Amino acid sequence: MQATAVGEERGIAFYEGEFFVKTLETKEEMTQAYRLRHRVFAERLKWVPEQANRLEADLYDAWSTSIGVFADETRLLGLVRMTHAPVPFMLESEFSACLVGSHRVRKETDTAEITRLAVDPAIADRGLSARLMKTIFKGMYQWCLLHEVRYTYMVVEHRLLRVVQRMGWPCRAIGEPVALPPAEVLSIGGLLDLEEFRVQASTDRPSMLDWLTTTKPVTSPAHLPSLRTGQESDMGEYAELADDRLLVRAA
Repeated sequence: MQATAVGEERGIAFYEGEFFVKTLETKEEMTQAYRLRHRVFAERLKWVPEQANRLEADLYDAWSTSIGVFADETRLLGLVRMTHAPVPFMLESEFSACLVGSHRVRKETDTAEITRLAVDPAIADRGLSARLMKTIFKGMYQWCLLHEVRYTYMVVEHRLLRVVQRMGWPCRAIGEPVALPPAEVLSIGGLLDLEEFRVQASTDRPSMLDWLTTTKPVTSPAHLPSLRTGQESDMGEYAELADDRLLVRAA
């Protein structure tokens, strides 16, 4: 577990259908995460240089928390990294070009940055990829609830911002699209207000809000239905989000 400027980060752990979602804590879990990140961000997307050890890690890992989605409780299929203010964000350095205009990055402790969002690129089943991506979002939401985080930053491929919004997440642009090196992907910064999301979802998507809020503890059987009635309709957007050419840029 990472110790940060806001104190010891608390972990999450729950079952979601065929998946086990948890905060990454052990050396073995983090090694799996670095390998998956290398396959996605270095080998496939070419956003970072390839490394001889096939591991992708950076200085932000020292003060961030990673959340993983596992099959059989041991095989990592997807992950995301959460960086809890007031520590440095990638948005302030590597992706500062996305801060076009007068936006001031929030660094209060109710704020976090979403980075390194990835799904195993070897998964060919688009439905499985969509379920994984949706489960990663649930893990992020549960982590934010646990740490009283209201605002989350992300940098996304510019077309993907509309996909995230269609899924019911009110993510607002904080600048104009810019081409980020080395891949020169046209990207844009976004800020998600989770309280705004809850107000909207309580009326427009109550089943989605209920699903995000409800978890099965680790003492319960893992293989339980992961989607409730009304939760299948947005799987197309999550499948699009899981497509490796449209991953979260700061991911």
